[in-house]
Amino acid sequence: MVTTIQISGNLQNELTDRKISDRETYEEIIWDLIEDTKELSEETKREIKESREEFKEGKFSTLEDVERRLGIR
Repeated sequence: MVTTIQISGNLQNELTDRKISDRETYEEIIWDLIEDTKELSEETKREIKESREEFKEGKFSTLEDVERRLGIR
């Protein structure tokens, strides 16, 4: 079902400012805002926890390490 809502000029300006491209719709912007406020999934929380543990254990590469390995530097 499609519906129309009324918004203030200020809100419309705010939504317009958030557009990445002129072709992006207000609906897409609103969906992105809703997604940003949702709770992280349990899987995402677990992955963040694992990543933090790996970082504490020194299991990571710096940008310089990666560049050196790829021969960029």
